[in-house]
Amino acid sequence: MPAAHSRESTEHGDRADLLLEVRDLRTHIDTPGGRITPVDGVDISLRRGETIGIVGESGSGKSMLVRSIMGIAPSAATVDPSSTVRFDGRDVLSLSKRESTKFWGREIAMVFQDPLTSLNPIRTIGRQITDPLRHHLGLNRRQATERAIEMLEKVRIPSPRARMGEYPHQLSGGMRQRVGIAIALSCEPKLLIADEPTTALDVTVQHEILDLLHGLQSDGDMAMILVSHDLAVVSQHTDRIGVMYAGHFLEVGVTRAMLDEPAHPYTEALLSSIPRPDQPPHTRLTVIEGRPPNLREMPGGCRFAPRCTQKTDICLSVDPPLEELHGSADHRVSCHHPLTPSRIQTSEAS
Repeated sequence: MPAAHSRESTEHGDRADLLLEVRDLRTHIDTPGGRITPVDGVDISLRRGETIGIVGESGSGKSMLVRSIMGIAPSAATVDPSSTVRFDGRDVLSLSKRESTKFWGREIAMVFQDPLTSLNPIRTIGRQITDPLRHHLGLNRRQATERAIEMLEKVRIPSPRARMGEYPHQLSGGMRQRVGIAIALSCEPKLLIADEPTTALDVTVQHEILDLLHGLQSDGDMAMILVSHDLAVVSQHTDRIGVMYAGHFLEVGVTRAMLDEPAHPYTEALLSSIPRPDQPPHTRLTVIEGRPPNLREMPGGCRFAPRCTQKTDICLSVDPPLEELHGSADHRVSCHHPLTPSRIQTSEAS
């Protein structure tokens, strides 16, 4: 796929304010059945203090994208040499292993989907927070301990001093996720990547964690990438959204405007599938027919075309580039037949 097919504007906002710049990011995995590319020509521009949500169905490439940025993709995965990831003007992909250990956690940190697997089960909560503080900030044991207790208080864990001596299995899922957030934020990174941080939690705890992340981000003017399969999750906590499908972005735009008037049929379908409290009981949920394409057998045209209700012949043969909608760099769509407000209303009525 040509790089232009997943271009997000480099001119979004002041360039001096640009924190993360990802260009033509491609990640390949060689399998017995041939090479697949789960991240295929993605561009991201992120300003300081800004939050972008990356949303899409399971298998769309969201987690592989952020793990490629972090340099923690599976060992079988390879980032294409033509890809560029620059953070605060620095070429991230060229960092040596030694440089990476100083960079990750201090400049960019990550909150993982399942804290039970991301936390070390045989180390106390206190050690897992104080070790990064001593490594990155050079704090002594007493200073690191006090800072760790302060972080546990900040993420609203009760009796933080007592929790320092406990192990992950002694905490609830919500508390473990708060510990993961405390570890990620302890060294005050400039960018936090939250990869499905609420998937394993119940609805009430989900809202608490998302509100907590949003509040902590605002306090520190930290940028954030929030990954989710749920548009409802990212709608209230992001400035912009990138809708990902089969390895690249189909639509990128300012959150509120894009959700009010989605331009891509896939975005509109995701919105339609969200349960609404105003619907009568037992209303049948809207589903997106079909399934995402097999990465080994990608369709020749638009990747969403086999499932799209708006497709025509050109959709089946030509992959549309990600282009400005109505001349606006704030809203881009990869579609031969982008939706208009009248067509969205007609679709909702049907």
